Amino acid sequence: MKTAQHFGLLYVAMTVVQIIICNCFHLSAYVTLSLLPVMIFCLPTSIGTILSMLIAFVTGLAVDALAEGLIGLNALAAVPVALIRRPLTMLLFDEDVIERGESISFRKYGAVRISAAVLICQAVFLGVYILADGAGTRPMWFNLARFAASLGAGYLLSMAAAAVMLPDEKK
Repeated sequence: MKTAQHFGLLYVAMTVVQIIICNCFHLSAYVTLSLLPVMIFCLPTSIGTILSMLIAFVTGLAVDALAEGLIGLNALAAVPVALIRRPLTMLLFDEDVIERGESISFRKYGAVRISAAVLICQAVFLGVYILADGAGTRPMWFNLARFAASLGAGYLLSMAAAAVMLPDEKK
């Protein structure tokens, strides 16, 4: 129970950090920084898909209400990440991780696998976010440039967040 409480506090703290990032760090029109995809990926594997989608939706709405101008944009982009979380975990790590409710850690699975998972989660989040944010009003070259710049910057930030959020377990 102590671990669950610790993760819950860490998740809330990361949500506050995401709100601060949205309110204070406007790098450019081409960069959208979000910790939400990695936060959702780092949810304990014992949490099912429906509950993780609900957590993603509520977290996204909280960020939208307290930081972003458009209510529902982060929530819309976060829910698909929660939807692919379990299949992605089974694909990149092991089916036993889900069945046993084990944690994913850098020490056990390595930075390459975690890096791939973070990139996929960021790509799904940004794809939905940028398409919904532009809503057909921005040219394709702008959306692609924004996706590439946001993916690069978000990946670096997310790997640091994953190092904090994922438990440090032995093999």
